[in-house]
Formats: sequence, C-alpha cells, structure tokens
Amino acid sequence: MPVPDPAPRPLRHASPPLGLVSAIYAVLFLAGLYPVTVFGGHPYFPGPWESAGTILAFFRTRPDAVRLCAALQFGAAIPLGIFSASIADRLRFLGAHVAGTSIATFGGFTAAATMLAASAVLWATTKAGVGESGPLVQALYWLTQALGGSGFSVPFGLLVAGVSIPAARLKLLPRWLVIFGIALAVCGELSWLNLLAPQFLPLVPLTRFPGFVWMIAVGVALPTTRTGARRQEAA
Repeated sequence: MPVPDPAPRPLRHASPPLGLVSAIYAVLFLAGLYPVTVFGGHPYFPGPWESAGTILAFFRTRPDAVRLCAALQFGAAIPLGIFSASIADRLRFLGAHVAGTSIATFGGFTAAATMLAASAVLWATTKAGVGESGPLVQALYWLTQALGGSGFSVPFGLLVAGVSIPAARLKLLPRWLVIFGIALAVCGELSWLNLLAPQFLPLVPLTRFPGFVWMIAVGVALPTTRTGARRQEAA
C-alpha cells in the first residue's frame, strides 16, 4: 500500500528582519535631522528659499551639527541598501519572477547611493577653509539639495513601485499597503519636477517621510515562508 506524501514543509527565506532594518534606517535618518533643525539649536538648516547669506551663515556657525547630520545619514544609507537587496530577493523567493524585482533593486541601490553622496558632500562643507568661500558653500549646498531631494525620491519611488506591483499581483500584501505604495511611487517619480520648478519641492518629503512607514509596514507584512507546492508553482 503506497504511503501518502507528507504535507509539504514551508520554506523560509533567509534574510534579515526587514521591519527591523527599516526601523534602523528611519531612526538613523531622523536622528541626523535633529542637530540641524530648530530642536538642535539656532540657526537651523536653511531651505532652498533662503538667501545666500543665510545659507552661508549656517554652515559657518554650525559645522559640528552639520558633521553629525552627515555622519548619521551616511549610516542610514546602509540599512536602506540592505532592505532593497533583501526585499527584492524575497519577492523572487515568493514567486515574483518579473522585471519589477530588478527595478526595485535598481531603485533602492540608487537611492542609497545618492544618500551616501549627499551626506559626503554635506560633510565636505564642514572642512577647514570651505566655509570661507561663499560660492563653494553655495555650490555644495545645491548639490546636496539635488542629491538628497529628487536624487533620492525618484529612485526611491522605483523601489516602492517595484515592490508594490509584483506583491499586488501575487496578493502578498494587504490592499491598503499596495495602494499606499503606488501613491508614494507616483509622488516620487513626479518629484523630478522639483529640478525645474521649486513649487514641486513638497513632493520630496511626501515621498521620504511616509516612505519610512511604508518600509516598516512592508517589512513586517511581507511573508517570509512558502510551501513546497508554491515553490513548484513559482518555478
């Protein structure tokens, strides 16, 4: 008499806990903002609408705060890169053998790279002698704005879209989280218009800060296991 096949054992994806990785990314980035905001002292980090004199005065008087901000946000790029690599690999593990996973990897790695670059440029403004040159400070400031603004939010939008759309097709995430992700992705892609018109600047924080919530929620909600039957179906 044949022995019935045992129930397929669930297979677990070997990756870091993505909810925790996302939380570390958010905490490091937000901690980096503290020393250069109104909570960390005065003057605080100037916006693009400020005068050249205000921008120069900030970098001349608050180099230690800028250096701490740059260091913490440089560190925040690392968990973002880990999240991007891990979540794309988990989607493939769960059966998402589509271009979206590669798009998510590209977007996440690019967003992490622009964070590293923006932080490095910001750090450079604190070096001796740099703050004495008004045109140089201005140039570094605007380069930081480009890299850390649209340079971050556009590729981050690709990461979000590259995760949300395949996850929606396979029903791996709650519907509200998919809709939230698609809305974030649209904001991220439209934020490139900030390079043409300052009126679109709010799209950058509308991508970045709700993005913390999206990453943590996806990191917790995305399944970590699949059954043997599902493995064969996905292949």
